[in-house]
Amino acid sequence: MKKLITILIFQVLLVPFVLNANENFSVEIEALKLVMEQYEKYIGVESETEMELNNKKPSYMAFKQDECNATVKVTEKTGLEIVGTESFDVNVCKKEVYKVIN
Repeated sequence: MKKLITILIFQVLLVPFVLNANENFSVEIEALKLVMEQYEKYIGVESETEMELNNKKPSYMAFKQDECNATVKVTEKTGLEIVGTESFDVNVCKKEVYKVIN
């Protein structure tokens, strides 16, 4: 009985922390969604299997700037070799994605 009460107390205490995590990272999550949609159109990939045939695997990283803006960096890798890196500025409020030219 004591174990059951302990488990219930821990669950009640941990649930609010999990819910706050989504609110804290909502700008980054939305920016990643927008870039992933645009990036697949940009490189002309029809499906995930086509990307696997090319052996290129993109990895995404988002950095929040303010409540509406974020920077997303996309790195394409083939195994351990980095093929290319691109940066995007994303305005989540307007749902706009801008490619940063270096």
